[in-house]
Amino acid sequence: MSDAPAMLAQDLLTTKEVADYLRIKERRVYELVRQGAIPCTRVTGKWLFPRVQIDLWLAENAAGEQAVAPPPVVAGSHDPLLDWAVKESGCGLALLPGGSLDGVERVARGEAMLAGLHIFDAGSGEFNAPAIRERLPGQGLVLLEWAMRQQGLVLGPGNPCGIRGVRDLTHKDVRVVRRQGKAGSHLLLAHLLDREGVLPEDLAFTEETARGETDLGLAILEGRAEAGLAVEAVARSLKLEFVPLMRERYDLLVRRRDYFSPPVQSLFAFARGDAFVARAAQMGGYEVSSLGTVRYNGS
Repeated sequence: MSDAPAMLAQDLLTTKEVADYLRIKERRVYELVRQGAIPCTRVTGKWLFPRVQIDLWLAENAAGEQAVAPPPVVAGSHDPLLDWAVKESGCGLALLPGGSLDGVERVARGEAMLAGLHIFDAGSGEFNAPAIRERLPGQGLVLLEWAMRQQGLVLGPGNPCGIRGVRDLTHKDVRVVRRQGKAGSHLLLAHLLDREGVLPEDLAFTEETARGETDLGLAILEGRAEAGLAVEAVARSLKLEFVPLMRERYDLLVRRRDYFSPPVQSLFAFARGDAFVARAAQMGGYEVSSLGTVRYNGS
């Protein structure tokens, strides 16, 4: 949206005219404006709608009602750096972590504007794109790189159990933090165990389930478990030990039309600033030089 348009009057529709054009009620138009879901401009206190942009908007979304913006929510996998950036940027997005696959489902259902993903595909060695190609082909979805992260084993101070890799997780005195089944960390741990010839049932998982990276770290810090798979930043923040296992790419999934919404634009604008880069370095285990790179562009 802009406040100073340079358009001819005949190129602009009033709220009533755009409502008639779209065959919806004026109240619905105001809802779309408030959500940032429809092209519009403000002139002397009135909302006006560029006809050409409205036509493009309709073509992109096939039907006006399908183009209603999803709620300004970031679902999917929890990431400490993303968590910090959302809060510091004032972008207006809410955080609803629930695991990578849960995030994919919420974006598909229109329940979230963004989803954080780190889904490793063992067959191709790729992150995230194979899962979207398989589950949501042809839905106008884009994967934008957020960061490269260091994943590994988070352990108690001093590593009292002497854990050096996933094989050591089978020791009888090692309790491993459980993650939800739709979490990228759960899927990655299953892959790492399989690569070492270790069965998941050989591990002693905790009864409780950690819903995010920080929750996992706190379970170890508070003595409720001895190990878990999480990002290096969690271990650093809680002064826990860390054994690196894999570099992974964490992406944000978004529909092309929603990428231009004010909340998403505000988040990425903040993430391109010096404060964000400094915070990533301070947290540790992050590489953010390719932030915003398109890693998948679905038709």
